[in-house]
Amino acid sequence: PDLSGYEKYGLGNVKYNISRIHVTAVEFPSASISLIPGTGIKLVIGNASLTIDMSWNIRTWMFKDTGRSTVYISKVFVTAIFSTPPDNIGHTSISLTSCRTTSGDIDIKLNGKS
Repeated sequence: PDLSGYEKYGLGNVKYNISRIHVTAVEFPSASISLIPGTGIKLVIGNASLTIDMSWNIRTWMFKDTGRSTVYISKVFVTAIFSTPPDNIGHTSISLTSCRTTSGDIDIKLNGKS
């Protein structure tokens, strides 16, 4: 979904809109799934990365600008625990019990008219 809003800086507001957000690349060089007896499933993803392309525009009382941006997020680590209890008719269901995510580096390239 698009993101829009405004932030107050100094003497005025900065209105922004981020649109056409597309994830263009995802890499999982290290991923594993293991069973946890009596609990469920553990998913571990290490050193993942993703690239996101988007359009943006900003407007202040003094200027406005539009452009494209690429965001590269790397060194992403995810650990998730899923429980697998049976539902009330005996089928196995999956529920996220816990999730921890960290990211190491974020590189943002802005291309605009100004």
